[in-house]
Amino acid sequence: IAQGLNLASGSKDKPIEIFADNGIEWQKDNKILIASGNAKASRDGVNVEAEVLRAYYRKKASGGTDLYRLDAAGGVKIFTKAESIIGQSAVLDFEQAILVVEGKKVVYKTDNDSVTATRQIEYWERQLMVVARENAVAIHEGKTVRGDILKALFRKKKNGKSEVYLVEAFDNVLIVSDKDQLRADHGIY
Repeated sequence: IAQGLNLASGSKDKPIEIFADNGIEWQKDNKILIASGNAKASRDGVNVEAEVLRAYYRKKASGGTDLYRLDAAGGVKIFTKAESIIGQSAVLDFEQAILVVEGKKVVYKTDNDSVTATRQIEYWERQLMVVARENAVAIHEGKTVRGDILKALFRKKKNGKSEVYLVEAFDNVLIVSDKDQLRADHGIY
């Protein structure tokens, strides 16, 4: 329950299971699996759902294969019991442990926090960071931070769930609380 959206860096030794309503196409020469129709990939409590998933792999020198990229398209939802991110399309780079989700409205949520954007949200697993681009908004306990770009840092609480503890906003910044409003070119909350 305690993990975040760490599909790349978390539980690397566990397999990724892929399911789809319309089937899975294996293009052996191209080293790709294409799952279509309510496709789902899962590893140790982290789930990726979309209309189409493309899993890219390469052969290991020691034998077997290594998944290095997962693309998702159409109604993308990536979630655990504690966090979620939704959008229209996504690319997960397993080597860099970076997830980029794009769409007209991309939403990242934890139990108490949300970050939205109208272009993309990047989820940096190893850096424990979310970057939201274009009309970005972060909300926490009645406080709102807006900007063209937001960088939210999060940490794991004792119960293992994530919480945002710092938001840095760039360009057209607006910070709103119950009693105050602040406008700036750059802000840290």
